[in-house]
Amino acid sequence: MEKPNTKQVLLFYCVEAEELARLVAAQSPLITLQSINWRSFDDGFPNLFINNAQDIRGQHVAFLAAFSSPAVIFEQLSVIFALPRLFVASFTLVLPFFPTGSFERMEEEGDVATAFTMARILSNIPVSRGGPTSVVIYDIHALQERFYFSDNVLPLFETGIPLLKQRLDQLPDADKIVVAFPDDGAWKRFHKQLDHFPMVVCAKVREGDKRIVRLKEGNPAGCHVVIVDDLVQSGGTLIECQKVLAAHGATKVSAYVTHAVFPKNSFERFTHKDDGSDKAFTYFWITDSCPRTVKSIANKAPFEVLSLAGSIADALQI
Repeated sequence: MEKPNTKQVLLFYCVEAEELARLVAAQSPLITLQSINWRSFDDGFPNLFINNAQDIRGQHVAFLAAFSSPAVIFEQLSVIFALPRLFVASFTLVLPFFPTGSFERMEEEGDVATAFTMARILSNIPVSRGGPTSVVIYDIHALQERFYFSDNVLPLFETGIPLLKQRLDQLPDADKIVVAFPDDGAWKRFHKQLDHFPMVVCAKVREGDKRIVRLKEGNPAGCHVVIVDDLVQSGGTLIECQKVLAAHGATKVSAYVTHAVFPKNSFERFTHKDDGSDKAFTYFWITDSCPRTVKSIANKAPFEVLSLAGSIADALQI
């Protein structure tokens, strides 16, 4: 029997995540937004104040974080470590994008696996009256990273793929969709969630000093092919995949990533121009896990934001 959602949750948020926090609160009358004064001293260090701190005693409390750069992580960690100690009934950290997730292994002595470092920091969040902190993360880069967290916290790994599936069902050519993966890692990560679609897998092969994207398996001919991955940085791999898929007969190529990082405005490589040039990507779907990117790509084709707000609201009721 399904349990009704009855948990009242007080949701705090960082400055960057305010818009997403408001969308989350709009999903349910059980979620109430709370505020923090994000100030700094003259030397640049945080001067923070949690408003209505006494009123949150005995309440279920959550914090929506956005670790978009090292510059904002410390001030958010200061709040994250303070909230559970205010006699709250339970504490949940929602960190949609785990930013160091792609630095999860050592390839030679001296490499620093910062994914492990971040997990160790978050594993030391104080226990609240209700027990360990729940840490909600979307599409972490490598599933084995769940073992980087200690037993002091309860990591909950969610995914944005249901949002993509819902959007694909709405397309006029939904019966012509083929899902493509840019490499074996993406296939391993997502293929079970998309196994009712025909699939194409690309691979990077070395030719001399270059790494070339090739079609490894599957047939994209005559189809609308959607490239799926967990995140994008510069977007170079996606562009090379699009070229290969188009060369093998794909009628349209689109892309989906949960986390659109796009450092140095690299999203501009994908925006549709008004000069009549070829529009390589029909759609480029992202979620709002990276708020800075969402603001930058607003109203720019082919980008379309699939909000995590409903999924986050559901996660807060677990």
